[in-house]
Parts: sequence; C-alpha cells; structure tokens
Amino acid sequence: MDNFRRHIYNWYSINKRDLPWRNSKDAYKIWLSEIILQQTRVAQGTSYYLRFIERFPTVKHLAQASEDEVLKLWQGLGYYSRARNLHASAKIIVNSYNSVFPNSYNDILKLKGIGPYTSAAIASIAFKQAYPAVDGNIYRVFSRYFGIKTPIDSTAGKKQFQELAEVLISKKDPGMHNQALMEFGALQCTPKSPDCKKCPVSTSCFALQNNLIDKLPIKEKKTKQSKRYFNYYLIDDGTHVYIKKRTAKDIWKNLYELPLVENTTELSNEGLLQNEIPFFSGNDFNIKQVSAAKKHVLSHQIIYAKLIYIEVNPNINITSPLIRVNKKDISKFAVPRLLEQFFEDFNLVNSTK
Repeated sequence: MDNFRRHIYNWYSINKRDLPWRNSKDAYKIWLSEIILQQTRVAQGTSYYLRFIERFPTVKHLAQASEDEVLKLWQGLGYYSRARNLHASAKIIVNSYNSVFPNSYNDILKLKGIGPYTSAAIASIAFKQAYPAVDGNIYRVFSRYFGIKTPIDSTAGKKQFQELAEVLISKKDPGMHNQALMEFGALQCTPKSPDCKKCPVSTSCFALQNNLIDKLPIKEKKTKQSKRYFNYYLIDDGTHVYIKKRTAKDIWKNLYELPLVENTTELSNEGLLQNEIPFFSGNDFNIKQVSAAKKHVLSHQIIYAKLIYIEVNPNINITSPLIRVNKKDISKFAVPRLLEQFFEDFNLVNSTK
C-alpha cells in the first residue's frame, strides 16, 4: 500500500490541475467548490465558483443574499437543491457559529446538503483531519487497483471501500492524499478508455492484469428514468409575459417558470390547440406558435417539453395566480435551463452559451 500511495502522490505532484480553490485552506471556499462540483464537471464548475466568490466573498455575504439571487447565480448548474442547501447552511454558520466555518468533521456533517464525502473533503483539506473522502473517482480507482468486485452501491460495498480508505489515508497530509486520489481518478483512471500505458501503478493493478478495466467497478442498481410531458404557455401582451414560482416538492423548487400544464402522455400540436387554456378567460387571444418538443434529461427523469406562444390583449383577465413581468426583465429571474433555452429561441433573453 505504501508503494501505491507513493506513486499516486508523485503522479499528483506532476499532473494536478491549477484550480482556483486548490491552494486555499479557507473552509468556505473549499466547501463552495465541493458543492458546485457535485454532479458538475470541473470545466463548467470553475466559472460558477469564480462568480460566487466574486459576489459572495465570505459566508456572511452568502447568508445575507436572497434565495432568489443565489438561485439566479446558480442557474444552469442543475440540481438546485445544492444551491438552496448552500444558502441555508450559510445562514446556520452565521447564526450558530458566529460566521466562522465549523472546524470539526461532525459539525460540518450537520450542515444541510453535506454528507460524509463532502465533510471529509473539507475537514481534511482545510483542517488536516484524517477523514477519507470517498467519491466516485475513488470507488473506481480502488475497485480496479485492488480488484474489489463488491457493488459500489451496495451496503457491503460502501462499508468495504470506506474501511479500505481509512487504512490508506495519510495522517500527515490527509488533504493532499484525498485530492491526489480524486485527481488520479478524474484524469488518469477515467471511467472509459483510461490510458493504462501511462499509469504509474499499472504493473500492480488487478483490473489491468486480469483484463477487467471495463468491468470494474460494479454497480448493481440501474437508475430508472420516468418520462414527463410539459407544456409551457408563453402569454405575451406585447410588453409583459406571465410567470410563476415552483414551490412544490419537485424538481426546480423555488425557481420561476412559465405557466405549465403537465400531461401523462405527449400531445400532438392539434391536441394542444384543442385544449382549453386554463390561465385566462375570454377568447381575445392568438396562438402564434407551438414549438418543437425539447428533450431534457435529468438523473431520474426525462422531460419532453413544448412551448405554446400566445398573444393576448393587455387587458386580458388572468384567472391564475401568475406574476406579470416586463419582457426586458425576464432574465432577472432564476429559471431552469430548459426554459432558458426556450427564452433564447424566442429572443426573450440573449444566449449565455
């Protein structure tokens, strides 16, 4: 095991990426980077990290912001519960820890949206506490190198990998240790087609020696994706459009959206046009366009969405609790990326991509 660690550390010293949070011991910055990089590639997450640090240089600045502002800055990253939990935890740190980030693993673990991996990463990097951070990269490295065939998403597998990580963790520099292993998994021991010829531990890697690189790690459960069919209504009175806030316990909670009708199956354009529009009364309107369907893939859901563009009289009687917004201000509201794409298509906002 000592040789394994030594090779990984040497590899890391040569190949580690120069990332804006990497040389910081500021627990707030490390926490922010870890939350952003959950379910997000480094290339995409870095720009968000820099914007957050510029707007919220300290945890107190983040706590004092409105949730709407935090969600707007997060827009496009997805998994919006991360942003809501980030904001809620910032308030906890300000109110319960006098604006000082807690410095123990167990206290960090109590914050909203933080599990064992994130708590270990922060505690080890910011405070040099010897807690192993076991993420998907480390599951893959350990499974391949040590030949572990226990499924990584099983109770037995999680226990086995955690125990191995605890044996391997460096007591002298646990932060460097965790970062080195994660970086090795992200850049060298990649999920598909790793460059084993350049791997510093290839001669002792179980998976390589036994032709199991593409078989390990093993996952026993497959994610089931449900299908949902969204029909958004862009109600345009010439100057204004109408939006509402999603408040239910569902995807995109507390983000804004256009009035929505969800169906159990996809409706044809003819079927949509035959349906009664539930958001206003009267017949003084014109259906200008029905968009093509957009497919939006989430971890557990696939959404098929259409937008029905309706021109109405400014004096239309709106019967639903909608928010009337000047079209030029629509970009101030945090919306799902799916809707942002529709807004770009209909020239309501400038493309940000």
